[in-house]
Amino acid sequence: MFRARHPATLLRASAVALLAALSACAPAADPAAAPADRAPVTAPPAPALQALIDAALDDAARRTKLEASKLKVISVEAVTWPDGSLGCPQPGMLYTQALVPGYRIRIGAGGEVLDYHAGTRGSLVLCPSGRSVAPASGGPT
Repeated sequence: MFRARHPATLLRASAVALLAALSACAPAADPAAAPADRAPVTAPPAPALQALIDAALDDAARRTKLEASKLKVISVEAVTWPDGSLGCPQPGMLYTQALVPGYRIRIGAGGEVLDYHAGTRGSLVLCPSGRSVAPASGGPT
């Protein structure tokens, strides 16, 4: 059996060991971490994402009959959709029940905002505000 000659030495050693163990359990702080449910795209978009943005702009111009120069990309966010509906379920339809990585692209057209939902594999849908479902919590995959 170990017997400390100085109880204060044993107490200090125990405190140091306890602090070391507790600090190893704490999650590392990441100041650059994105919000839990979506990450704004800040770098120049990759070619696949740029193709989705261009498709959304083309569709918005066609639907609103506005010139492309009158449209504005308000936001592009990487999100994780809760299922295969890409956050825009249609009544009576069945969708895969799996998380789907994708994007939310918002286009300003005159006085309205068009909300496009996309998957990373290229599918793109315009989602009316009454049908839009929030992205899954947990962030992009």
